Amino acid sequence: MEVLPIPAAPPQPVFYYDLGDPESYLVAERIMTALPVVPEWEPVLAAALGAPVGDPDRERIERVALELGIQPLRWPPRWPPDIREAMLAATYAKRIGRAVAFSLAAFRQGFAGGRDLGDRDTVLIAGAACELHPAALLKGMALRSTSEALDQATARAKAAGVTTLPAVQVEDAVFTRLEDAALALEQP
Repeated sequence: MEVLPIPAAPPQPVFYYDLGDPESYLVAERIMTALPVVPEWEPVLAAALGAPVGDPDRERIERVALELGIQPLRWPPRWPPDIREAMLAATYAKRIGRAVAFSLAAFRQGFAGGRDLGDRDTVLIAGAACELHPAALLKGMALRSTSEALDQATARAKAAGVTTLPAVQVEDAVFTRLEDAALALEQP
């Protein structure tokens, strides 16, 4: 009987995102189905990467959201939001295995609900949506190790060549278009 080799699994990609970035939100809503393998979700600080932070092209982003069939965008009242605490919460959520659930909940609060991710209550609502107790989330956000983990993740992204978000790293290559990352993962 001939033994056939088991094909190697594609490498696990890394999805770098910032909760204050509407482009990251658009990718987050479809990345789990667009890639042939589940990516690692890695929250990073866009401003620390040198990524452009400013007023996005709202009309284009709203049009893309409509084309993707996701909820219509409702922009937070304050722009850009101060998302440091939200990013700490995402980093803590990642450390306990809830990065995807928390980040999607936070993105949806900010861009589908129009809530300010700089508001601690919005962060706690996102945490509650993925069953993170408010006291545990606040304690996790306040840990020095959480802040260090966020800074280290941002440094790793920068070292990998990430200069704009969202980005998907596949092995040594960094892609800013989800479609390109998907193609790279499908190559043998």
